[in-house]
Amino acid sequence: MPKANKIVHLSTVHPVQDTRILYKEVWSLAVNNFEVMLAAQCKKTQESLEGIKILCLPTPKNRFSRFFGSAYRACMLSLHERADVYHFHDPELIPVGLLLRVMGKKVVYDVHEDLPRQILSKHWIPSMFRGLVSKTAAITEWIAAKFMSGIVAATPAIAKRFPAHKTVVVQNFPLLSEFEDVDGIPYQDRPMQIAYVGGISAIRGAREMIRAMEYLPEKLRARLAMAGAFSPPELEGEIRKLPGWHYVDFLGWQDRRSVAKLLGRSRVGLVLFHPEPNHMEAQPNKLFEYMAAGIPVVASNFPLWREIVEGDGCGLTVDPRDPKAIAEAIQWLLEHPKEAEEMGKRGRRAVLEKYNWDREAEKLLDLYRRLLAR
Repeated sequence: MPKANKIVHLSTVHPVQDTRILYKEVWSLAVNNFEVMLAAQCKKTQESLEGIKILCLPTPKNRFSRFFGSAYRACMLSLHERADVYHFHDPELIPVGLLLRVMGKKVVYDVHEDLPRQILSKHWIPSMFRGLVSKTAAITEWIAAKFMSGIVAATPAIAKRFPAHKTVVVQNFPLLSEFEDVDGIPYQDRPMQIAYVGGISAIRGAREMIRAMEYLPEKLRARLAMAGAFSPPELEGEIRKLPGWHYVDFLGWQDRRSVAKLLGRSRVGLVLFHPEPNHMEAQPNKLFEYMAAGIPVVASNFPLWREIVEGDGCGLTVDPRDPKAIAEAIQWLLEHPKEAEEMGKRGRRAVLEKYNWDREAEKLLDLYRRLLAR
């Protein structure tokens, strides 16, 4: 039997249990007879996870130690494995990727976000410098891409910035296996629960979601279940002071199984990102997870999102900066359960047919086969 090709995935930013990296990309490679390992932040005692070998990186104290200390350690641990392909997930690892290419290694850059646009919304970068930093990042990625063996882009919009002949679009669509049992509670029997899953930040609509709860009629007895972590952490104190927090059940970080169960007992899913440059053509995983769970969505009225949500008839779109409009959309769905349930069914059908990870995994596997055949 031929020896399995060895692949190392590297990330200094994402946690070891990142859904896209571990449960989608790494796992898809492992079940297709690749020997895969992951270098990421984890506990020192963690040597394997879901059957995947873990190269453990310590949690950095600050960005400086992450940029330099974690990146250096990730590079050394990865080189020790003598892999056939090195696949990194963070822009700050571009120097490591270039070093590996100079050493003759095959390297893949996985671009999760539109970095130049994302920088324009970074709160920790002084506003007067964001334009310059954004342009510098765009040039850096453009130059680095010329040397990479392959580019994996999370959306078609991101892919446009990279050489077409070496770029493959691998979209962050849901794992169907995670949502097989979402029909456990009949839709009509569910509590008046609205769900939000993911990072909780100002530009992702945290304030507007809470304020929208104030506009809902008391007779509905609606509750907003929020699963995720605040970013920055200081935002939590401010959000808890809003009157609408009285209607919130804050669950903190939840594992994948718990997220599926949460959505399986909810009636509406919220994805209300602000119209920031990096959001307009983004494809947030939570949008498709709500659809996979069979619940209607209330989403930002960006052209791309409107095309998905209204095109598949799976929810309503609103101005994400208008709490009253958000509340009106939620109220309509809660007061029209038959129509809402049908929206949820259409969304789930769309995921089963086109917005699922099984289709995307094949693109990733094809890229690896081509790289290893050279």
